[in-house]
Amino acid sequence: MHLPARDSDLVQIVDVSLAEAARRAGPWLVCRPGCTQCCSGVFAINALDAERLRAGMQALRAAEPSSAEAIEGRARQWLAQYAADFPGDPATGVLGTGEEEQERFEAYANDAVCPALDPATGLCGVYAWRPMTCRVFGPPVRMAGADDTEPLGHCELCFAGAADEQIAACEMPVPHELEAEILEEMGSRDETIVAFALLSSGGTAPEASR
Repeated sequence: MHLPARDSDLVQIVDVSLAEAARRAGPWLVCRPGCTQCCSGVFAINALDAERLRAGMQALRAAEPSSAEAIEGRARQWLAQYAADFPGDPATGVLGTGEEEQERFEAYANDAVCPALDPATGLCGVYAWRPMTCRVFGPPVRMAGADDTEPLGHCELCFAGAADEQIAACEMPVPHELEAEILEEMGSRDETIVAFALLSSGGTAPEASR
């Protein structure tokens, strides 16, 4: 599988939307480089996110091999610690879709730090290729399928003391439909997690994850 060409359109739209939301939010949005609140706790990523991370790691290996090696090392350590309890197939990294596996995922590695995070700098090593969950975290956003009556979600560190109307005025539109179209074209409904995606294009996972 290869990264679809339209992913660049999706990323550009999201990045522009984020910049505009941040402009409107001003000091309400406290997200800054080095703030790692959103870098702990595992979450599911879709096939497009995973393919983007694979492409990013390939680019990083060519341009900054030492950085790629450090990320791969952290990913291997992460899987060595958590893969045994992975609620899915540890050989492929694909999350299970059964009710029991989904329940297990709710409690899985909730305090684990993302292996893409550089502990020395507090920065993401694959920032340009990060998943959509990471790209939209911080400003007020509406989840896919949610209607206008449901509250907007935002980082708990942001918008402290802001009224509902102030939060709503800073909503970040997310092109859920475009992402869904690209995923449909890819033909994969599989979900995985960041650690597996970082290693799936050249890195070697530990025995526990095979």
